[in-house]
Amino acid sequence: IAGFEIFTFNGYEQISINFVNEKLQQFFNHHMFVVEQEEYISEGIDWAMVDFGMDLAACIIMFEKPMGVWAVLEEESLFPKASDKSLEEKLKSTLLGKCPSFAKPQSKTDKGAHFAVIHYAGTVSYNVTGWLEKNKDPVNDSVVDIMKRSSCELLVHLWRDHPGQTFETSEGKGEGGKKKKGGGGKTVSSVFLVDLTALMTTLHATDPHFVRCIVPNTHKQPGGVEPALIMHQLTCNGVLEGIRICMRGFP
Repeated sequence: IAGFEIFTFNGYEQISINFVNEKLQQFFNHHMFVVEQEEYISEGIDWAMVDFGMDLAACIIMFEKPMGVWAVLEEESLFPKASDKSLEEKLKSTLLGKCPSFAKPQSKTDKGAHFAVIHYAGTVSYNVTGWLEKNKDPVNDSVVDIMKRSSCELLVHLWRDHPGQTFETSEGKGEGGKKKKGGGGKTVSSVFLVDLTALMTTLHATDPHFVRCIVPNTHKQPGGVEPALIMHQLTCNGVLEGIRICMRGFP
């Protein structure tokens, strides 16, 4: 499971990574706290369902719903005159006070932060500076096509699943063939969300096993242990609750 990011400055990359973590944690919760307990019941164990109590749905819905975080970002990216300020104002007018997971900025390290999201692992304040410019700058399809037709087998392999321009090789057109319409207008967030959906579809088709990684200290020191930090992670990511449920399943 990818690392949750809370930095001194949290921008476009951090909110994207943290949203992935919300989805992955929801997937983990479903299997550990729903599927696992349903298995106990099917085996005839005298069992009362245990509620994990940290529902991630509210935060995920805030991102994914019509006029949620991703929809507002996508809409603003389509307007030539949109700016960081207009994006900030639209996010606040649409979500602040209406979604419990959307809050005013609370950062002590970034006084210019524009809003905060209450994630399962903590509250993160985000700064929207440069989001529109980054969102409108995906990998150029013509560059992808060059990679896909490279003489280097490794490059062709790396880019094999990217649609690129869907370069036409129609008879009589040669290399001057017309580019298929509809290839433009892609944003980083739209490609990102399609990839994330594909990932979640793949995960739901598997019989998952989880390896949870714990950060032992905030100083990257070997052998250093910060008990409060470790307990916070074990509590937020559901490991302690998972252990309790598994123990109760084997009376």
